[in-house]
Amino acid sequence: MRILVTGGAGFIGSHVAATLLAAGHEVAILDNLSTGHPWNVPGGATMYECDIRDERLAQIFTEFRPEVVSHHAAQMSVRVSLQQPRLDAAVNVEGSVNLLECARAAGTRKVIYASTGGAAYGEPFYLPCDESHPVAPLSQYGITKHTVEHYLELYAGLYDLDYTVLRYPNVFGPRQDPEGEAGVVAIFARRMLRGLPVTIYGDGQQERDFVYVGDVARATLLALTGGSRALVNLGSGQGTSVRTIFDLLASAIGYTEQPHFAPARLGEVYRIYLSGDRARAVLGWTPEVALADGLRETVRWVRTQDAVAAPPSLSGSTAGA
Repeated sequence: MRILVTGGAGFIGSHVAATLLAAGHEVAILDNLSTGHPWNVPGGATMYECDIRDERLAQIFTEFRPEVVSHHAAQMSVRVSLQQPRLDAAVNVEGSVNLLECARAAGTRKVIYASTGGAAYGEPFYLPCDESHPVAPLSQYGITKHTVEHYLELYAGLYDLDYTVLRYPNVFGPRQDPEGEAGVVAIFARRMLRGLPVTIYGDGQQERDFVYVGDVARATLLALTGGSRALVNLGSGQGTSVRTIFDLLASAIGYTEQPHFAPARLGEVYRIYLSGDRARAVLGWTPEVALADGLRETVRWVRTQDAVAAPPSLSGSTAGA
């Protein structure tokens, strides 16, 4: 298949692109490189440097004519959405509508949409959250990501544009940018490896559903042929506290300092994890990489990056998916 991966120079998108290429598909990447990096683009992929809001997007669709779009490009920060809600809406909603219009005009068959679980459900009424749980975002980011799900459903009904929505948990792994994408695992690992203090925002008992990026990329591969017009959580079904993540990383790295604590950040859910029952039923997907193994792979990658990188200014985070 010809597959366009938006945001494919970023953390998750680049893993998705590599997984699709390894499966024998023709892959093009579209990224404005605002948070993505050229060195994340896997060999064999065609690269288009373009914003999803740009008028040039239609020309790229006409040129590449993707059969499927794996849509990751987004304003992805809860904090940015609180500070710049107009920007958040412009990228996540207006940009996605531009993308859907281009897909419709080019005869694209399906859109696989990288949505959010943690930011969409808000503080859960029950755990683990399944796809029937009420949507009650605590941030503009959660609202804009969820809004695109409605557009997908509409375009399916009006124009027969198929879709699968994948609601992400807290995804972690190699290539996660500890500054640009605010991943707590990447932030903690880099600071520990550099012997710097680590800050936990909140009491450390807040829980998230941590799933390794390779497992998430595999779900996209399965969604090429499964999950038609489906909304699917990618969940492990269990929560892990931020303090537990700290302790596991400290043990793996040999870090002996205690964390600093700061007030919790506005707009972040305290405790959430996602049911993976529907993903198992409609995609045949379950997480395969154990948390400890995924953390070791992440530490290994951060260590190799630090061998050549100068220490930037970093801060601890508990940002959700």
